[in-house]
Amino acid sequence: MRSYKEEYEHWMDSPVLNEQEWEELNSIKDDEKEIENRFFAPLDFGTAGLRGTMKVGLHNMNIHIIRHATQAFANVICAEGTEAMEKGIAIAYDCRLNGTDFAKEAACVMAANGIHVRIFDALRPTPELSFAILHYGTTAGLNVTASHNPKEYNGYKVYWSDGAQLPPQKAEAIAREMEEIDIFTGFKTCDFDTAVKEGKIEVLGEETDEAFLAQVMAQAIDTETVKKVADDFRIVYTPFHGCGYKLVPEALRRLGLKHIYPVEQQMVIDGNFPTVDSPNPENPEGFYLAVDLAKKVGSDLIIGTDPDSDRVGTMVRDGENYVTITGNQMGVLLLDYIINARIATGTMPENPGAVSSIVSTAMSRAVAEANGVHFEDTFTGFKFMAERIAQWEKAESYKYIFAFEESYGYMMGDYVRDKDAVTASLMIAEMAAYYHAKGMTLLDALNALYEKYGWFMEKTINLVMPGLDGLQKMKELMDSLRSEPPREIAGAETLRIRDYEDGSIWVAGLGKVDKTPISGSNVLYFELADGCNFIVRPSGTEPKIKIYILARARDREGCLNCIEKYTQYAEGLKK
Repeated sequence: MRSYKEEYEHWMDSPVLNEQEWEELNSIKDDEKEIENRFFAPLDFGTAGLRGTMKVGLHNMNIHIIRHATQAFANVICAEGTEAMEKGIAIAYDCRLNGTDFAKEAACVMAANGIHVRIFDALRPTPELSFAILHYGTTAGLNVTASHNPKEYNGYKVYWSDGAQLPPQKAEAIAREMEEIDIFTGFKTCDFDTAVKEGKIEVLGEETDEAFLAQVMAQAIDTETVKKVADDFRIVYTPFHGCGYKLVPEALRRLGLKHIYPVEQQMVIDGNFPTVDSPNPENPEGFYLAVDLAKKVGSDLIIGTDPDSDRVGTMVRDGENYVTITGNQMGVLLLDYIINARIATGTMPENPGAVSSIVSTAMSRAVAEANGVHFEDTFTGFKFMAERIAQWEKAESYKYIFAFEESYGYMMGDYVRDKDAVTASLMIAEMAAYYHAKGMTLLDALNALYEKYGWFMEKTINLVMPGLDGLQKMKELMDSLRSEPPREIAGAETLRIRDYEDGSIWVAGLGKVDKTPISGSNVLYFELADGCNFIVRPSGTEPKIKIYILARARDREGCLNCIEKYTQYAEGLKK
């Protein structure tokens, strides 16, 4: 294995680099730290694929990494046999810089390896890729996107035939192939236009949009109530310069809403995201233009989708202001609404089930179980939720009605196996219209749920640790919490520790007492004496440790006090 300096020289000497790429690398020849950051190791290929900043280098996203990863992916598909190659792969991309070029290059590598390619004619929402895999029966899927990351990033999400992101064994197979393939000479490729003419690459367009939208619209439960309030109910929508610009407003119109106000500055497709520092709907500050427009038109609701339209954020009117509904809060609101709307309309299936992640609000279990809905949690990521749902389907045990996680992702229906901001926007709008008809906002509805089910509050803290040093600090923090787990956190005694890496459950004074139902993820879950939970895990896609505080108390003030003291403790872990 080459050192980072040797790897840098290997790239500098490669005849494959064009002049611009060579100049970029030459410009850092005296910057030892930058060379190390770019060449100390390849990007890790995991179940979420690849994600990194767009630079020339081994640890970055660029055309060479795309070819390298795609050849490895192609090898795994080809190993499945001729039928798998003929079923082929669906490819999509979002608004990110270089997205079109990366997607087309991946298509060329796949086609050159004898794998039939279906690629969208322009940017599309991530859930539509999941839909296309299932709709066309492809063996695999590929999405060039970095989701909600800043503009410097791009990524490479990989999917299998079930429409969900790759299971670990497939990701490991691709990673092994990448170790064997020379990054500059080990791939096959072809001319894109020629491959299209020869039928090796098939271009997808509006016919796929219509098939997807038909499924989205079928999720609507109570369109009659929407019609009743359509004349005075108003929604402001922003796609944050990304993929939701077309299908989200169309779905809202087909639902029967009449007053939809797009944020025109952010309807412009632009991977530079010129109007926001970060196109992440989890960040309220990105909604400033939407709030200005909402105040101007008197909107009841603001909906914002991230660049690849798989996450959705919401703000609602509270007097003269607009307040954020968090991902956890929206998950609970939707779960309660879907349950009760399906019961009211007679569309609730037998043995209904709901799924969430272990780092999401504990309130979801309270809502589900109070209404006779089976509830289970999984690791973070919709591939794990999709896997659980598939197990239910195979066993014919439960019929899922809703799945969500705290990071603003929601999934409904059998036509996607990933988070879906198009369908979620539709359901959020329908739910808000329902409460509007009752003279309530979503904020009013949320407070009513707290009174009914108890008070819960959540907060996520990101301890950002960039660069090579950051990776080491992340490892050291997780190692220290395992080797010397705190007996108390912010004054609350630690009752139990769930270590999801090996599945062990530890109790102070007793040691290991049990095993978790699931294991294999680097997550530490501290159950505290005051009923709160403190969860620590490294991000799978970004250089940071994520800490989740799940508070439960008698009232709102009690929850706020818990959030405050655990936040201070969490921030102290970075020192």
